[in-house]
Amino acid sequence: MIHPIILAGGSGSRLWPVSRRSFPKQFANLLDGASLFQRTVERMIAPNFAPPTVVTAEDYRFIAQKQLADIQAPVSQLLVEPVARNTAASVLVSALSLKDTPDAVLLVVPSDQKIHDERAFHRVIVEAERVARNGLIVALGVPPTRAATEFGYLKVEGGNDASVMISEFTEKPDADLAKAMLEEGNWLWNSGMFLFRVDTVLRAFEQHAPEHIGPAEAALALASEDLGFSRLEKDSFQRCPNISFDYAIMENLQEFAALRMSGGWNDLGNWQTMKEVEETDPKDNVVAGDCTAIDCEGSLLKSEDAGTKLVGLGLKDIIAVATQDGILVADKSRSADVGQVVDVLRTEGAPQADSFRRCFRPWGYYETLSLGPRFQVKRIMVEPGAKLSLQSHVHRAEHWVVVSGSALVTVDSDVTLLSENESTYIPLGAVHRLENPGKLPLHLIEVQSGCYLGEDDIVRYEDIYQREEPTKDIVH
Repeated sequence: MIHPIILAGGSGSRLWPVSRRSFPKQFANLLDGASLFQRTVERMIAPNFAPPTVVTAEDYRFIAQKQLADIQAPVSQLLVEPVARNTAASVLVSALSLKDTPDAVLLVVPSDQKIHDERAFHRVIVEAERVARNGLIVALGVPPTRAATEFGYLKVEGGNDASVMISEFTEKPDADLAKAMLEEGNWLWNSGMFLFRVDTVLRAFEQHAPEHIGPAEAALALASEDLGFSRLEKDSFQRCPNISFDYAIMENLQEFAALRMSGGWNDLGNWQTMKEVEETDPKDNVVAGDCTAIDCEGSLLKSEDAGTKLVGLGLKDIIAVATQDGILVADKSRSADVGQVVDVLRTEGAPQADSFRRCFRPWGYYETLSLGPRFQVKRIMVEPGAKLSLQSHVHRAEHWVVVSGSALVTVDSDVTLLSENESTYIPLGAVHRLENPGKLPLHLIEVQSGCYLGEDDIVRYEDIYQREEPTKDIVH
């Protein structure tokens, strides 16, 4: 039995503006009607696979939980990282959670990849499990198609026709070295997928990264259970070094096994790799959404907003992506550098760096429709049976108008059931709550007015989702 470990905590800044810290790429519907995370989970549902462990960030726990429920996927546990600490800590706490079964085989998989031939993928996993049971860490490698600098590389000593090789690991080479590796012909891309026995990987940490073990063990031992999550203890987990599994372990191994993975693999890490998996027109353009390409060649045009028409004229090797509140125009060769855009936007204080107008919450979502001096208009959707926290505001009052569904509204001691086209007023300082008692989603319009409309103007008295105190990007 194989125990999948799905890593779903990254922020995906190189796919800005579609992927942002508030709702990153693994949860976005980028390809075929489901998220990359959901497709990864579905790939792990097989007769020889145990229900997976999902490792995600505090900010994404309810997103992951809802997307799992939407596809009715079983999981063995949902581990929540209270702070970002890269993949070494994620792998270690997952292995420690299964240390009572030291011969169990773990399969570590990122949640942002596309596998074209899933039957071929499962055939490789069967072979990799056999090798891993012999006490080796097994890396899955992909034959390179270009001199990529964004991947680690595995050196194949057994020749291109061998299925299992003892290999050398090199992390993210520069352009000249990547070109030499491609010409040499005996290197594979590191897919970021690994198989190993629990005792094998724990022994590797003891030998090469012992400083991780104490904090990870404490974070797991002191983890709290609530609402279907295992939340790792923050102070202990924060002491784990912020380093990848590749750097902490793989680069230090004297030997390990590598299996060549065929059947089509794409790491959807930037817009160039996204273009490679989309259908192209006769001039090698990808046109997605409400877009028109005129005399364009080798370009990607993508509009995520139904109200934004994107037109390309005379473009060559250009990436142009539009959302409701952000537009990226870049040379295709700079796709791997889009993360720099996010850094610059953060420096400028632009909210688009990290957040969308639509912000997802455990109870549903809200979306800013209009914002001006002393007022803000939002659209709010509350899932059936969900409720916002019992709260008050110091600086603003609110009007709620129900558009569809039913709203149970608490204002101080008054409780009122509102239906479509009915409204209520929340005075400044009133203790209030909104909940959806019905079986259909509740949609309403909220009009805020006051001298300060920041999302940190909130005092919580009760919260069924047990969230921490809000910051400026958290509401309700």
